[in-house]
Amino acid sequence: MKLYYSPGACSLSPHIVLAEAGLAYSIEKVDLKTKKTETGADFFAISPAGYVPALALDNGEVLTEGPAIVQYLADQAPAKKLAPPAASFERVRLQEMLNFISTEVHKSFSPLFNPASSEETKAAARALIGRRLDVLEQKLAGRDYLLGDFSVADAYLFTVLSWGRMVGVDIKEGRPRLGEYWSRVKARPAVQQAMKEEGLIK
Repeated sequence: MKLYYSPGACSLSPHIVLAEAGLAYSIEKVDLKTKKTETGADFFAISPAGYVPALALDNGEVLTEGPAIVQYLADQAPAKKLAPPAASFERVRLQEMLNFISTEVHKSFSPLFNPASSEETKAAARALIGRRLDVLEQKLAGRDYLLGDFSVADAYLFTVLSWGRMVGVDIKEGRPRLGEYWSRVKARPAVQQAMKEEGLIK
């Protein structure tokens, strides 16, 4: 499998899952401005939407959309228990959490990365993100990870939380559980591996 990624973008989430699952993979960096990969390929020909992540499978299929990719990867290594079994109620809870991260947290960061956003728009986005982070702070009460044990949802949330320092969102202020959680996930060997492979840490 080959993961098309941009350093530190939401593609870090499936990158972490690949490492956690112990699956064989390669990575290829994408310049999101030019839509060219590091080998010179047209990224639109790989992923028509033009954004990462995209996962090229050995059978020629290409998967896009992070929540779908991470669940697919978890199912390729069931012994790692990165996702509950398919069709179980616990799997629905995972999907619920992935959807919350995707639609309520991830997308709320978009105005902060848009140079055309006004300061008023950015302030509103930071306030909204803060309210969503408060929900996650509550969900972490009495548990180390979102669903109890580490899952693909934690790889996704860690990735999104990591954007906070780039755009002036302090995820830790008033949220001690969330701050400890971020550090706990970052310390995992697979997370360190993925971050090193993307050049985010040495």
